[in-house]
This record gives sequence, structure tokens and C-alpha cells, in this order.
Amino acid sequence: MHGLEKVGRDSSYEQEGKVQFVMDAVYAMAHALHSMHRHLCFGYPGLCPRMSNINGKELLEYIRKVKFNGSAGTPVSFNQNGDAPGRYDIFQYQISGSSVAEYKVIGSWTNKLHLDVDAMHWRTGDPNLPASVCSIPCRMGERKKTVKGVPCCWHCERCEGYHYQASEFTCEMCPYEQHPDRNRTGCQPIPIIKLEWYSPWASVPVFISVLGILATSFVVLTFMRHNDTPIVRASGREMSYVLLTGIFLCYAITFLMIATPTIAVCSLRRIFLGLGMCFSHAALLTKTNRIHRIFEQGKKSVAAPRFISPASQLAITFSLISVQLFGVFVWFAVDPPHTVVDYGEQRTADPDKARGVLKCDISDLSLICSLGYSILLMVTCTVYAIKTRGVPETFNEAKPIGFTMYTTCIIWLAFIPIFFGTAQSAERMYIQTTTLTISLSLSASVSLGMLYMPKVYIIIFHPEQNVPKRKRSFKAIVTAATMSGKLTQKGSDRPNGEVKTELCESMETNTAPSTKTTYVSYTNHAI
Repeated sequence: MHGLEKVGRDSSYEQEGKVQFVMDAVYAMAHALHSMHRHLCFGYPGLCPRMSNINGKELLEYIRKVKFNGSAGTPVSFNQNGDAPGRYDIFQYQISGSSVAEYKVIGSWTNKLHLDVDAMHWRTGDPNLPASVCSIPCRMGERKKTVKGVPCCWHCERCEGYHYQASEFTCEMCPYEQHPDRNRTGCQPIPIIKLEWYSPWASVPVFISVLGILATSFVVLTFMRHNDTPIVRASGREMSYVLLTGIFLCYAITFLMIATPTIAVCSLRRIFLGLGMCFSHAALLTKTNRIHRIFEQGKKSVAAPRFISPASQLAITFSLISVQLFGVFVWFAVDPPHTVVDYGEQRTADPDKARGVLKCDISDLSLICSLGYSILLMVTCTVYAIKTRGVPETFNEAKPIGFTMYTTCIIWLAFIPIFFGTAQSAERMYIQTTTLTISLSLSASVSLGMLYMPKVYIIIFHPEQNVPKRKRSFKAIVTAATMSGKLTQKGSDRPNGEVKTELCESMETNTAPSTKTTYVSYTNHAI
């Protein structure tokens, strides 16, 4: 019998099948010859002359018409092509209760499938039937990767990264500003973020800035209320207000750095980012330079140096500030401010976590260039503070300014590696903004605390020390500076609480009007 198969049979089943096949073939031949004899010989006994010379084609016609029950009791017949219908016994390899493995008949095929599902054994406790296919359908977001040489079979391959399922067999990359949707069957815009006010990265700098602005405002109000007192005049009122303006701007820039980027906000950032530091360090540089020139000039002659008046000091300070403003205006002309969405900064490996960062189009190089001039002023001021460190403290603010500049330099030396060291971090926007704003606030706090809080303390809590001091000529001041090593410290205190210092000076008490003598009002705070 053609087409006889058994699934999972052992050698005994195979031998038995071969015997049945041979027997059915013999029976089919016998039935075909018998039918031919009846048709051609008409009951003639034995082999008639008509059948003595037949060919195979005639016999095949009769074989195709044979129908009988075979040795296994199953019908035997042939189709128009001479093929026997398929008949299969389906076996499954099973382990019986006695742990003996053997083949069990679970069904058959005769023109159609006859399957005893209850007789089938699968994995213990799994009622589901395994899929009888070479490949199962792919899920959404998966493409079909065909098996070479077997076009009807495939492997399902998920579209990874920023790819989405473009067709049944292909994955394509999403546009740069988009990422795959949840099912990876299309793309959707990447969410855009910015530094929020409620974020810890913003709340800490804002808190410090608010305290600084309140403290600066308190100092300004105190100075304005006591504007004509000796301690305020001796501090250099005009320069003090310029320096306090710079301190205020250093605190206020925090709010611009955290605000939602717009063209207006980006423009203000460019203007005020370095302006606060420029105000502060230009004023301090002018002060330290004035002190240095006074005492250097005193070593050569008794004539006062040029440009030490308050008006001259303001002119020098604003000339230094104008350089910063000119650079900003050039920056505006070369590259007008605008906003940009940076999709590369937080383009993570997981596309669901990718974010676009809304920010002003200010590169790290542009930022450093904006702060670079202020840093140059800071370094120059520090150099002058070092040069004037030996000036007697009685006559100037050189030592407080020196301590202020040393501390400020340390702050900015710590800022640079933190700022550039986090350039590749996923939290770059948060870390750099927070670091920059806190560094500016700390610089302002150092200047405010070391230069003005002691004065405010005396004005409020020790007004008895805020009294006029006697005037000395410039010659007396210079003599005191050059002979600072010969000063004799007395233990008794003056009525106003100062420690008395005996200076080797000769001061004309009744100078003639025609004699040009320069008098300088001094305290223990400034020259």
C-alpha cells in the first residue's frame, strides 16, 4: 500500500507495516487480474487468448478500479493517478504508570484526521496543546526574519532602541526628535523638559539667593539710613554701592538661570550672567589698586597719586564694566539669542526615558567667555590684594579684601572641574545650572560677609564707635605706612573703643592757607 506511514514507531511496528503493505499489494494485483479475466474472457476457464498478450497500461486501468478491504480491515482503493489514499496510524511516545516508555496509538488518518485528544500526554499540568506550526505570528513591534531556504518560516525579531516596526519584515529608525510609541508600531515626539522651580536642583539655589538678596537689601538700607556717618563715608560710599549692586546681581541671576527659556530670558541671561561679578570685582580691583598706588607713591614722594578721588574711582570702575557690556553687545550682534531643544543631552539607551531639554543656545565655551572677563578681574584683584597685604590695617580694607579674593578664587577653582566634569552626565542640565548659581551666590556671600557685615554690626550694635576721627595729611599716612614696623602698641583704649596706635608723624596744626597739604580722613576701616 503506497503512502503507509507510522509516526514514532519502533522496529516491530515497522516490520508489521511492511508485511501488511506486501499483502495488500498482492491482493490488489489479484483483484485487478480477476476483474480483467471476467471482463475479457467472459467466464472462459484459465487464461484466454485475449489475456495472453496484454500490456501494463491495460492492467493499470483495472488496478485503479480495485476496491476491497485489506489485511488490516481497511479499504484499499486507488485514485485517478494510481495512488492509494493515505492511511496513517499516529503514535505518541509516552511513559506509562510503571515508568515504561512505549508508543501509544492516539489517532489515525484516513482521508481525514481521527485524533483521540484525551489519549495524548503533554507536559504535566499544561492543558494547552503545542502549536503545530513552524512559526507563530509575530507580536506588535516585531518584524519577521525569514529562515533562509524556508520562505514560509521565520523568526520574530523585536525592533530595538529607537527603531519601530515599519512593515511586516522591516524596522526603521524614528526621526531624531521622536521615539517609538508603546507598541513600537510608530513614532511619537520626545517629551521636552526644563529645570522646574520645585525641583531640588532649583529650590536650593533659590533659597540661598533669597537669603542673599534679603541680606544685601538690609545692608543697603542700613548704609542709606546712616549714609553720613563716618564709618559709611570712610568705606567709600560710592564704591560701596557699586559693589553692593554687583552682589545683588550675583544673587538675582539665579532666577534668570532657572526661569523657562524664552528669547527675552536668554537675552537677560547673556547680559547679567557676568555683569554681577564684573561689578563686584571691578569695584574691588579699583579699591585695591588705589591702596597700592597710594602707598607706592608714598615711598617716592609726599604728593598724592592721581585718580584717587571718588569721582575718579567711579570712572575707572565703570570703564572696566563697560568692557563686559561691549563684549555682550558684540555677542548679540554675532549670534542673536534664541532657544533650542537639545535631544542629545538626555538621549538615553532606553527610548522611553529620552527627553529633550529646552534651553538657551549658549555653549559651554560662550558661557566661560562671558565669565572670563570677570574671572580676569578677580585674578588681577587678588594680585593687588597680595601686594597690599603688608599695609597697616588701621588705614585700609586690604586684608578683608584679600581674604575675600582668596576665598572667591577657591570657590571658582572648585566650580570649573565640577562644571566641565559633568558635561557627559545625563543630569548635566541640573548639575551645571545648580553649580553655577551656587558659585555665584557663594562669591557674593563671601564679599557681603567679610566686607560689610562687620560695618553693619558696628553701626547697629556699637554706634559709639561710629564717630569722626581726626584728619591726617597724606604725608602722615605715608610716614605711618613706611614706619609700620616701628609702631608702638599701647594697652590703653581710646574712649571710642579703638586701640590707640602711636604714629611717628609730624603734623602741622596751623598750616598757612598757601601751603598745599593733602588731608585724608581715616578710620580703622579704609583709607
